[in-house]
Amino acid sequence: MTLALLVLLSGCISPLSDDPPASVDDPETTANAAQRERVERVTGTAVVAADGENPWGSDPIVVGIEDAAGTDRDWEPLVREATAYWEEHAERYAGYGVDYEVRPNATDPDLVIQFVPTVPECDGAADAAGCAPLITDRRQVDRPETVFVRTSFSDESTVLVVEHELGHTLGLDHENAPREVMASESVLYTTARPNATDREFPWNDPEFSVYVDATNASDPEGAREQVRHAFDYYERGAPGMPDNLTFEFVDDPANADVVVKFADEPPCSPNAASCGATRGWDPDGDGAVETYSDLEVVLVDLDTEAVGWHVGYWMAFGLGAENPAEMPPPFRDASYRDRRSEWWETGDE
Repeated sequence: MTLALLVLLSGCISPLSDDPPASVDDPETTANAAQRERVERVTGTAVVAADGENPWGSDPIVVGIEDAAGTDRDWEPLVREATAYWEEHAERYAGYGVDYEVRPNATDPDLVIQFVPTVPECDGAADAAGCAPLITDRRQVDRPETVFVRTSFSDESTVLVVEHELGHTLGLDHENAPREVMASESVLYTTARPNATDREFPWNDPEFSVYVDATNASDPEGAREQVRHAFDYYERGAPGMPDNLTFEFVDDPANADVVVKFADEPPCSPNAASCGATRGWDPDGDGAVETYSDLEVVLVDLDTEAVGWHVGYWMAFGLGAENPAEMPPPFRDASYRDRRSEWWETGDE
């Protein structure tokens, strides 16, 4: 299942990093969870204008463009697309027609679209995607007005943010149509990012929290000990794996990066002894995870002595070694006996 980067659009957008990832339908596959962001409120105090009164006047609104972040991206076509939208739809939704004249280097603009790496504080919201004044009366216009737009979004999402913010400068808030532009919820994508499989380390940090549910294990205490052996092996520095990993066991699966549990039936494929699944974020909407958020390992009817090996195997998978040839030596072509040995004592030699 692939979910887009879901955001709440408004004058300001701030991240919600504590939303749980989506569930994994097939534990053999990598599923994508949603990264969420929130737009808070528009700045400015609304002064209600008469229906159909253009607070900008009858002349074209001159729009300047400033690449304050120094990205060298060509912002002009995106701004032109956003202004063209309102030239076509402002009469219907704002109650008056509007004309824009986009001049990137204008010396006397009425409005400046400023592209920035971080939007300045927007009515108390941090980490905003965009910010604009809510203008409903000509007395509110203080030329040049500035609309801030964050630079980290794709072209399509950047157009949507600019359209949304320009809507505020035309007096529209989140209760107004068109809903696909002015609604408080919408979808945004970032610019392209490296996929997790292309990253040297596909997690946000090397500090892992682990939850073990050994309820269905034949020997719960022995199974827990085996799991600890597996993670101790990685903490000591497994060959070819990051050497600064830490693992802390927790009592709540909701707080865990890695969940290990036992089941009577394999959730992945028939006759499987274990299954593993990574889940993560897909902020650029390309259908591939960019950063893993959690790993789930399901063990099925295993001898207690083999539990640690299977957990270690899937931990290597979760660290980016999706091909067994890339895994530490104990997980390459291991025999039945190897999997039940004290591999964690000799596997790093």
